[in-house]
Amino acid sequence: MTERTSPSANPWVALRPGDDAAAHALRMSSAHRSFLDAREDTATVRSVVRDSWLRSVQRGIDPDSVDQPSLLAGIDLEEYRSGHPMALIRPVVRKLLVEDAADGGLLVAISDERGRLLWVEGDHSARDRAVSMSFVEGADWSEDHVGTNAPGTALALDHSVQIFAAEHFNRTVHEWSCSAAPVHDPVSGRILGAIDITGGPRVAVPEVLQLVRATVAAAEAELRLHLVSAPHLLTGSVPRLETFGSGRPMLHRDGQRIPLSQRHAEILLLLADHPEGLGADRLAVLLDEGELDSVTIRAEMSRLRKAFGSDRVGSRPYRLLGDLVTDVADVRGALDRGDTATAVRLYTGPVLPGSAAPGVEEIRDELRTRMQAALLRTGDAHLLARWTTSVHGRADLAAWSAYLTTLDPNSAMYAQVKAKVDLLDRQLAT
Repeated sequence: MTERTSPSANPWVALRPGDDAAAHALRMSSAHRSFLDAREDTATVRSVVRDSWLRSVQRGIDPDSVDQPSLLAGIDLEEYRSGHPMALIRPVVRKLLVEDAADGGLLVAISDERGRLLWVEGDHSARDRAVSMSFVEGADWSEDHVGTNAPGTALALDHSVQIFAAEHFNRTVHEWSCSAAPVHDPVSGRILGAIDITGGPRVAVPEVLQLVRATVAAAEAELRLHLVSAPHLLTGSVPRLETFGSGRPMLHRDGQRIPLSQRHAEILLLLADHPEGLGADRLAVLLDEGELDSVTIRAEMSRLRKAFGSDRVGSRPYRLLGDLVTDVADVRGALDRGDTATAVRLYTGPVLPGSAAPGVEEIRDELRTRMQAALLRTGDAHLLARWTTSVHGRADLAAWSAYLTTLDPNSAMYAQVKAKVDLLDRQLAT
């Protein structure tokens, strides 16, 4: 049988063909005890699980109970989930998963983007047993709240994943296994929630994860149809400005994707960043260090109103008259609440990289500095790896150095990262 630590093994899959599920469950149970008792013996544990265990310990999560003080129930739950975009895909999930799960001893759960379970359906006996671990509708099953589990970890890492038996951080979940994958907004790419199958050991085989991923693909295709027939159900009525990356800036409004000129994107971003408003002179300085005059600013604002809406921009001072969501604000919000994983996932490129506007450059530098500081503070190997392979972190010596400290000195990856650190060090010295 292939060694569990084989570098070619898929880290997202719990059981592979030929694995003895009972023997592997015993190994995981032993590794879990050793990890909690002495932070030892994790060589047989998949890296994605080991890293999640470390995050769970760092967050002070109790490995022996699943309390749900913020359980959403009754009319509050009904109103919340009925208005959530994941409600749009429930018929697809029921057709592809729930109908078979009801006769197979399995549970199918749909969560929101923060890990709250919106629906838990399937085998009645399994649902009754799941109550003992609070795996119920309205419960918070984010990784931040209960530790390592498939829906919570899938959302934390933005990747499909299986969690088998004692790979769960919480002991009350060790008799269960689960496969889950995140669902994304087909327009913005933001995570909307997750789909999960929970049951016995057979849930942890590769075929089940493939089934979940296929269901997610069908669900996201369904969401695209809703964008055509009823876009407000998915996107809502608040316009959204996207500024990250080298593509053309985009405004999402009323279900439409509206390309913006760089100048209009700059103005909208600056107005969103200054809700108190900006006078013509101040806006000119933020756009071009005084090279623009008030006549030019008025002309630009007139053109912007035609693209954005004359009732959405006020004058004296220039200001937004309604809400505008920006990708910059999304990342800042994630950083403010300490959710570095979400910030890294959302931060897909520099802010308006082609812009030389002083106000935009300030926002761009501020956001990158905050991201770097958050990553160095967490010391999370997975996040540092993602950052150092991104456009933001390719030349970030501090991040590469921090990533190096998380690696086994005897591993091939350590040698590669060390070589990169040495290269950046020499380049900065010249």
